Amino acid sequence: MSDAVHTAWTPDGETAPKPTEDAIIAACETVYDPEIPVNIYELGLIYAIELHDDGRVRMEMTLTAPACPSAQELPEQVREAVMAVPGVIDCEVETVWDPPWDPSRMSDEARLQLNMF
Repeated sequence: MSDAVHTAWTPDGETAPKPTEDAIIAACETVYDPEIPVNIYELGLIYAIELHDDGRVRMEMTLTAPACPSAQELPEQVREAVMAVPGVIDCEVETVWDPPWDPSRMSDEARLQLNMF
């Protein structure tokens, strides 16, 4: 796996770390849907990750259902996890409903964990 954080040296010293997509994904993998024992990334709930050069991150995620009881807390948990990545200065997590989530978005690992093969 590649390094989670990249820094560079200049004549003035080390530059600020730049978060990578791998580091953002790893942060998302620490967040679990409380009703399903699989992390939200493997469930396929993360639709988009946008990294900006200045350390801002914008994400689109969905939930398994619009009436999900965790609709308020899951996006905030994702935001907190991503904010802990070195170099991230801000993270916006937008909940989207189009396209709707369905089980085909899950990774093979998630399907194995949930015996959905």
